[in-house]
Order: sequence, then C-alpha cells, then structure tokens
Amino acid sequence: MSYKYDVCIVGGLGHIGLPLGIVFASKGLNVCLQDINEEHAKIVSEGNLPFVEYEAQPLLEKALEDKKLSISLDPTSISEAKNIIIAIGTPVDEYMNSKTRQFLEFISSLKKHLNEDQLVIIRSSVAPNTCEQIRRTLGDNIKLSYCPERIVQGYAITELKKLPQLVAGFSKEAVEEASELFRNISSSIIETSMQEAELAKLFANSWRYIQFAIANQFFMICEDQNVDYNKVRSVMVEGYERASQLPSAGFAAGPCLLKDTMQISSFYQGGFHLGQSAMMVNEGLPNFIVNQLKAKYELHDRKVGILGMSFKADVDDIRDSLSFRLSKILKFNGAEVYCSDEFASSDNFISKEELISKSETIIIGAPHKTYDELEIPSDVDFVNIWK
Repeated sequence: MSYKYDVCIVGGLGHIGLPLGIVFASKGLNVCLQDINEEHAKIVSEGNLPFVEYEAQPLLEKALEDKKLSISLDPTSISEAKNIIIAIGTPVDEYMNSKTRQFLEFISSLKKHLNEDQLVIIRSSVAPNTCEQIRRTLGDNIKLSYCPERIVQGYAITELKKLPQLVAGFSKEAVEEASELFRNISSSIIETSMQEAELAKLFANSWRYIQFAIANQFFMICEDQNVDYNKVRSVMVEGYERASQLPSAGFAAGPCLLKDTMQISSFYQGGFHLGQSAMMVNEGLPNFIVNQLKAKYELHDRKVGILGMSFKADVDDIRDSLSFRLSKILKFNGAEVYCSDEFASSDNFISKEELISKSETIIIGAPHKTYDELEIPSDVDFVNIWK
C-alpha cells in the first residue's frame, strides 16, 4: 500500500513530537505533524518554533522549504502514514495515579484511522503494563511498538542523534520495522522486551529525581549547620569518581521527573519508599527556603523577587515549575512577590532590571545563564541555592 507520509506524529507540535518530526524530516522522510494545537500549528507553519529547542530552527526552515514537513489538525491524516508515532502527554491525577483510562480512550479514538499494514509506535511515557492494555484496545492485528523518548528538553536535536533508541514490540515484525525507522536518526538500536522498555524509561527519570533529592537533602542539612553545601560537594567530588554524580542543589521539577516517579509509586502500590521520600524532599524545597527567610525577616510586606520561572535553566517551559510554588508560599506569608524570566513570558512578569530595583530579597528560581552576570546591590539579600 502506498502512503503519503513515512511518519505521522500524533502530538507532533509538542515538546517531544516536534523535534522528533524535524529530525526525521532532516533525514529525508516525509513527516506529518498531527495535533490539535491551532496556535502552534500557525507558528510552525510560518517557520518558527513555539518553544525553545536549540539547533531546531534551521532544520525546521529547511524541512518546510523541502516540503518534507506537513502540519495537520485533522486526525484522518493518521490513515495516510506508514508509521504512526504517539507522542502525547500522559499526566497523573491528584492521587498520583496514571490517567491510563484517559490515554486508552484516546488510543481507541484513533483505531478507526488505522489498518494492519501500519506500525503504531508509542513514544509517550507510560505506566508499567500500559502497552499491553493498548494492544488489547487496538487488537492483535495492529503492529504495536514501544520506543520511549529519552531526551533532555530543549536539546532534543542533539540527543536524538546521540542516544541509543530502546525498541520493544509485540511481534518480530513490529520490532524490525520500528528499528528500521529509528535507524534513520539514532546512533544505535537496543531491542528489549516491552516490560523492560517501560520500566527502563520510568527508572531513568526516577533515578535522576532521587539523585536531585539526595543533593537537596544534603543542602538542607548543610544550611541547618551553617555550612556551604557547594564547598562540601566540591571537596567530595574532586578526584573521587565514586561521588562524581552528586548534583548541586536546586529545584527538581518539570513534566517528567516527578510524574514518572509518581507512576512507579502508584504501580508499586506505595512500596517505592525512596521515590516517595524524594518527592517529599524535592517538593518541600520551596518551603525550606521560605522558612529560612522567615527566620531572618518578617515576610509581611517584604519585597521578594524570583528570577527564573521556568522549570529548569535556559528553557521556556513552566510546567510544574517549583518557582510558582515558591511564589505562592511567599505570598501566603504576606510577601510582595515579583517574578521574571528570560525565556518564559506572562503578563505578570517584569524585567529582571525592574525586579532587581524593587526587591529586598532576590531568589534564583531557574539558573538561566544570563543571571551569572547580574550585579545585585550589596544591600539586597541574594539567595542562590544552585551555586
């Protein structure tokens, strides 16, 4: 059967789908980015990126110029592609359970656009055993593979080419076809079982999250003892490889690390104690910072500025950013709070220059590189847990 597209990415205008589609198109494949986001569709069709993605702009422009990249708001486009990649978000609910039913309902809605000749690839992070439920939803006649994303947000263009791609499937044919597709862009292919692939994806993010938690716990202990954590860390890691992976302190947030840790905790029915402890530490860091300030000042009416509202440095994504939790806690304690960011925008944000001029205390929420050169007045209390 002849198809219009080599690849259709469902959720193709998001943080995972868009860079993936751009890289496939840069390798000469005909790619359709299928989505429901009309705003992003307009931006991308005009040759611009809707969010920060380093090194993507020239590839996007060339892909559009070469007519290798198409954008569709119509789900029937799915029927026009040989390979279908599902790259939509998979959130958790307020009880830390995966919204698997919602995800499966979405998968079920796609079934009418699929045929047995196509390959369906799940790219989204999913809870263990979700792919088996997807197989039951779609039926045994649909070739189904799981190829989880593993990139660091903002740097997908580099990492998609550098990182090995995990490939799992419910049939030899599904694994072979998915492997063939990703060989176009990946450094190597690692074939694995479905359960191994699901757990490897979740474990990787939980491992990073727990690493950040131990660093943040060490930071809190040092602060309580009036010791500089970064100096302790420096002498720990210098020439000592066994401590080399210890991170600096800082907000551990974003749309993946906490969510995937939650998914394991929910799946393992409350038995993932390290993950639960990591959540308490990382999510509790804003409270710790505020309590430190309360020990020094009366926060009522104190002017506090937060520089960096995105969830990590040098990106514009504010999803699950702990800077917003910090802002809410400060306001609850009566502080007058100003917010600024170099990448993300909001009607409530002000420039960093205005924030510095108004604030009595300044806190680095996300350590954007531009903040390294800031000149903070000597009479301003400056809080930078990252360094």
